[in-house]
Amino acid sequence: MMADHGDPCNEFEASYCMNGGTCYKLPSMDTLSCVCSESYKGSRCEQFQLLITSGNVGERGLVAAVVIVALLLLVILAVVIYYACKVLRTKPQQQPNTEQYWRVKPRV
Repeated sequence: MMADHGDPCNEFEASYCMNGGTCYKLPSMDTLSCVCSESYKGSRCEQFQLLITSGNVGERGLVAAVVIVALLLLVILAVVIYYACKVLRTKPQQQPNTEQYWRVKPRV
């Protein structure tokens, strides 16, 4: 960490870092630097950093992959059902002709 090589700031420069950050003077660059607390980041500790509740990044990727695969399967199922209904509607309903069952064919 760069601040380990610096000197602590004097009382006038101590207010340079915000939100409880520790100020250090870097003599090689003639500038001030901050070491931020766990909840803040930025050059002067000015940005609040939200804590991540999920410790494993792979878990989030797996959950995202499962959701994407499930949505893809639902879309495929919807397309299959749509085309099945479309084929059934266009296919004419064949009603049995009752006259054919009772008619006797003449012999030749």
